[in-house]
Formats: sequence, C-alpha cells, structure tokens
Amino acid sequence: MAVSNIVCEWLRALGLGQYAESFLDNGYDDLEICKQVGDPDLDAIGVENPQHRHKLLKSIRQLREKGAASVYFMLNDPTSLTGSTEILCETPPSELDIVLRQQLETDGIRLTSHPYSTPAIVSIVVRKKN
Repeated sequence: MAVSNIVCEWLRALGLGQYAESFLDNGYDDLEICKQVGDPDLDAIGVENPQHRHKLLKSIRQLREKGAASVYFMLNDPTSLTGSTEILCETPPSELDIVLRQQLETDGIRLTSHPYSTPAIVSIVVRKKN
C-alpha cells in the first residue's frame, strides 16, 4: 500500500516508515490525532520494539509541545528550497519570510484556520498581508 500523507512522511522521517500502514489502519491519519497516541495505542498499532516506542513517544511529546506545524519544518529538505544550505543561512529574514509563505501555500497550509490559528496569530498574519 503506497499511501502518502503527513503521518507517513513523519514516520519515514523518524526512520519508522514500516509502521505507516498500521497507523493509518488504526485511524491515525492526521498529526492532531497522533498527538493522542500513548503506550496502549502503540500496542494496538503493533510497535513492539522498545527503541521504536521510545522514539515515537518522544516525537509525539514534541508534537504536543511544539505543534504539528513543527513537523513540516522537520520534513522539508532545506536544500530543496534554495539550492544549498549555505544560501539558506545567508538569506535575509525578509526573503525567508517569502520562502516560508510560498512553501506553506504550496503545501496547502492555511495558518489562519484551525488547528493552527488563535486570534493573535490571525491578526499578525492578516496585518502582514496588508
């Protein structure tokens, strides 16, 4: 089953892509849902390897603390945006803002809508557009 979604990409980035189908089969097809995964869920999914469990639970804890948007940054290869890591590091913040906005738009991520928005964030994003 060659399914690609954010959960599959997240698991592949962790080096645990072999669990992608099990996650999807058990209804974990969205990062917001994956934030709820605990030890009993990993049992149901079939993650028995202690190192894999530890790696997943650590990443899930980061999902809860930093939010699902942090996964997009983890998944993106910086060289695919600018051509090289050096160029990315030398890019002025104003240009990085443009690159980030373009990437979010390309990925279909709307920071002004649920689950990414709060009233404060929406006002900042709207103000920057005007």
